[in-house]
Parts: sequence; C-alpha cells; structure tokens
Amino acid sequence: MDFNVEAIRKDFPILKREVNGKPLIYLDNAATSQTPQQVIDVIVDYYSNYNANIHRGVHALSQEATDAYENARRKIQKHFNAQHPYEIIFTSGTTHSINVVANGFASLLKEGDEVIVSALEHHSNIVPWQMLCEKTGASLKVIPMSLEGELVLSEYDALLNETTKLVFVNHISNALGTINPIKTIIEKAHSVGAAVLVDGAQACPHLKPNVQELDVDFYVCSAHKICGPTGIGMLYGKQEWLKKLPPYQGGGEMISEVTFEKTTYADLPHKFEAGTPNVCGGIAFGAAIDYMNTIGFDAIANYENELLEYATSELLKIEGIKIYGTSKNKTSVISFNIGNIHPYDLGTLLDKMGVAVRTGQHCAQPIMDFYQIPGTVRASFMFYNTKEEIDLFIVALKKSIMMLS
Repeated sequence: MDFNVEAIRKDFPILKREVNGKPLIYLDNAATSQTPQQVIDVIVDYYSNYNANIHRGVHALSQEATDAYENARRKIQKHFNAQHPYEIIFTSGTTHSINVVANGFASLLKEGDEVIVSALEHHSNIVPWQMLCEKTGASLKVIPMSLEGELVLSEYDALLNETTKLVFVNHISNALGTINPIKTIIEKAHSVGAAVLVDGAQACPHLKPNVQELDVDFYVCSAHKICGPTGIGMLYGKQEWLKKLPPYQGGGEMISEVTFEKTTYADLPHKFEAGTPNVCGGIAFGAAIDYMNTIGFDAIANYENELLEYATSELLKIEGIKIYGTSKNKTSVISFNIGNIHPYDLGTLLDKMGVAVRTGQHCAQPIMDFYQIPGTVRASFMFYNTKEEIDLFIVALKKSIMMLS
C-alpha cells in the first residue's frame, strides 16, 4: 500500500487528544506503542461476544475463543517464520519470556560454564542471567560497547570458548537505537556450541525478524511495542530446546496426567502455558500483527528512517546537545542531553507543552554508567509520527532549554 501517514494517524484514537491544553505529541514509543482502533475493536468484540476459557470447554463460546486464540498463534508463527506453531509460547511479555528460559537452563548449567550478555542490554536481559549464574555457579561475561554505542565484536570473539553455553543480546538497543549484527553473533555462538536468546522487544516494531533465517534458538518480544495490548508477549524457541527445558510453572493446562504419585507434562506449547492465559491479549496480539503487516515493514522502516534523519539533523542544530548512540545502523530512537540540564527537568517541561518523551536510565543503567551520565532524554518515533510533530517537539525543547538555562 502507499504510505499515507495522515490516513494511518486516523486509526489511532489517542492521537486526537490533548495534554495540558496542547495536542499530544507522543514520542515515547520505545516504552510502549499506541493501539489502533482495529485492535481495540478486536478486544471489545472478544469481551462482548465470546469471552470464555479455552481448550477446556465443549460449549460454543469456549470453542470460538480457542479457535481465535490458536489462530493468533499461527499468525505469529507465520510472521516470525517459525517452523511450527507450537514453537510460539504465549507469555506476559519479554521479561516473562526471558525468565522462562533462564529458569529452564538452571537445570542444564554447572559451575565452570560461561554465559555472555552484551553491554547494551535492558535490565530484563541482565538480571535473570545473573540470578541463573548465582544458582548454577556459571560465570557471566560481557561484550563491551564503543563510544558510538556499538558492540565490540573482536572482544566477543575473545570471550567465546568451549565453556560458553549461552549468549544473550538484544536485536535493537532500547536506550540507543543501535541495531546489533545478531546473525553474525548467532553464527559465532553456534560455532562453539552455545545457544542464543535474542531480545526482540525493540526490534519487532521496526522490522520483521525471520527466526529460521537467523537460526536463533530463542527470540522474545512484547505485543505492546507492536501496536498490541500490554500483558501479552511471545517466546519463540526451537522445538529441540523447548523439549529439553523443564516447565516454568506448574498448574492446569500444562499437564498430561496428574496423580498424587506423579505428574506428566503436556506437549508443546501447553507445557509452558500453565493456568488460564490472557486469551483476549493473545487474540489482540494476532490482530496487531495483522495491522502492522497491512502497512508493511519495508514501508515502516523507510518512513521511520526519514523521521530519524530529520529529527537528528534538527536536534544537532541546538547548542550544547550531546546525542548518545551514533551507530550508522540504528532505528528511530534518539537519546540526548543538553549541557548540564537534568533530563528529568527537560522531560517535565516538555510534558507541559504536550510532548511525551522518556527520561532516565531506560532500564539500562550499565549504558548510562559507561557514559558517566545520570540518564538521557529519549525521543522515539513510530510510523504514525510526523515531521510536523518533530518541528513542534524542537520548538518545545528550545523553550524548555531557555527556561532551565
């Protein structure tokens, strides 16, 4: 389809509202994206017409809900090009997905094993692995980053060895927008027999990962970054790994047979989906994938790159600005500071003018420590933002700087 941003914006009811008497300019998309009416309608339709528990009922509502939920799983399988629908595990989000894998590997690692994370990770892709190492005696190694916000792959090569069992890296940095060379990282890890988990939370709104082409062992993401609802996400895992890992939780749905002497577990994907799931969330996740694909990820990437280049050029005209994360391969995220002005103060004043940005460490304290800063202002763009919004953001930013100088 032709890319028509004004037509697209009409799909998002929230973009019509005002904040503090000003039209909303929403530039906090790296934290969560907004939701189009097409997805909202699916949520309303579920609760209005066929709200029921799934997989367990013989009545019509349960069967309709089950069909819609499993159809969403197949949509997600197709979108990510997983080989089988049962390789898609529904979770509450990226953090939950990572913890499922970390919990599973607690029974597979031992003292002397090594796991590798990158310096660009969100806390959700650091803390579970630290906890895993504490449980197992394995060691945590870190791929360092450069001043440009890129991973130093020569150092990664030096870290890899026969004791490396797992590698964890994000596809795109939430704090800096850096797009990591994950295919190369995966190939290098596999050359020493290590498995790889990729945190795709920030990547999936901007590009379309192909898990078979990447040959990744685990890939995780959250629907709320992809125009879907909160509280639902995905863990993709190769079936051979998902069969090796023990269940994360015990309860209903994840069992085959239960006696007081012994319980046997259900087949994939139910083995990892204990309890009543977020049925509506899963269905809406599928609807969000449909919506994004109607726009097209090539069109999204091209347009968002225009926004990134335009915003970067306009910001660089401001005296005293420092942009963090200057990789040539990055997505539509700009983290910056202005002189000695605290990012929180800038964010507060921008909000008074209707501009929503994120301030702070962005759950990436090691990155901020590397740059020796308390945090940044982060402006992040989606395909429904416009250059006119960027112009208004720049005006508001200049006003804020004057007030704080």
